[in-house]
Amino acid sequence: MSQALHLQDSIEPVSFTLFDRDFDTFSRNLGDSYARWGFAVIGDHGLPQDRIDAALGQIKAFFALPEATKLKYKLGVGGQRGYTPFGIETAKGHTHYDLKEFWHVGRNLPAGHRFRDHMADNVWPDAELPQFREAVQWLYDALDAMGLKVLEAISVYLGLPRHFFDDKVDVGNSILRLLHYPPVPQDGPHIRAGAHEDINVITLLLGAEEAGLEVKDHDGRWIAINPPAGSLVCNIGDMLQRLVNHKLPSTTHRVVNPAPERRGFPRYSTPFFLHFNSDYLIRTLPETIDAEHPDRYPEPITADGYLQERLKEIKLT
Repeated sequence: MSQALHLQDSIEPVSFTLFDRDFDTFSRNLGDSYARWGFAVIGDHGLPQDRIDAALGQIKAFFALPEATKLKYKLGVGGQRGYTPFGIETAKGHTHYDLKEFWHVGRNLPAGHRFRDHMADNVWPDAELPQFREAVQWLYDALDAMGLKVLEAISVYLGLPRHFFDDKVDVGNSILRLLHYPPVPQDGPHIRAGAHEDINVITLLLGAEEAGLEVKDHDGRWIAINPPAGSLVCNIGDMLQRLVNHKLPSTTHRVVNPAPERRGFPRYSTPFFLHFNSDYLIRTLPETIDAEHPDRYPEPITADGYLQERLKEIKLT
C-alpha cells in the first residue's frame, strides 16, 4: 500500500457556486490550482446525487453480468465504444496490465457527420439492462456540460476569450469511461492503474467510493486525492498541456491497490475524458510563448492524430 500524503492537506476545493456569483474568483482559484498541481477539486458541483446514484447502480449491474454476456459488447473499434475486458490496457512504458475492466460511451453524431468514419455509434446492453442507456447517457451529457464550464474558467485564466474552447470541443471525441476495479486478493506486480498522464484536454471525475487515486508532486511524492462528498476532481490532459506550452501541467497519476483491510472491495469510477474536435490542429498558443518559454512543440498535430498515437502506446489499438 502506498504511503501518500493527502492532497486536501495542500489544496482547497474551489466551490462551483462561485461560477455564477464571482466568476473571476472561480477562474483564478481554479487556474492557480491547475498551475500548481495539474489537478483541481471542484466542490458543490450541483449535479443531482440521485441521478449519479442511478447511473452508478446501472454500472455495477453491468459489471456483475456473466463474462460471456459482457464480451458480447466487446467491439473492434480501438476500445472507444462498448466493453474492454480485464487485462488489456497497459499504462505507457509499463509491462504489467492494469487491474481493471471498463465500458466506453462516446458522443452521438448525426447521420452523415464528417467524423463518423472514426467515431462509431454507441452500443448499449438494452436486453440485459433496459435502464442503463438513459442513466449513463445522462451522466455523459452532465459531465460534458460541466467540462465546457471548466474550460470557460481556464480560458479566462489564460487571458483568452471566455468561450475560446466552445467551437473546438463541441463535437469532440469525448469519452465517458465506466471503470470497475475488482477486489485485489493478494500482492503482485499489477496495480489498478499504472502511473500515467491523460491524453485528452481535461478529465472530470466524480468521487469514487474507494480510495486509491494519487498524484505525483514536483518532488516525486505521491499525494492521495480523497475529495469531499459532492466534489468533482478535474485534471489537465496532455493535449491541453501541449496547446498551452506547459503553462498548465498534465500531471502523472495512478490508482494504487487497496490496503489489506479493503482488498475484498471493488472500486468503481467514472472519468469523463473531454477531447478536442478531431480535426482541431493543436498548435502552441502564441500567448504562452516568450523568451523564457520557447515553443516546446513547433510541429502542430491534429487532435485525432495525437489520440491515435497515444492509443497505440497503451495497447487500445
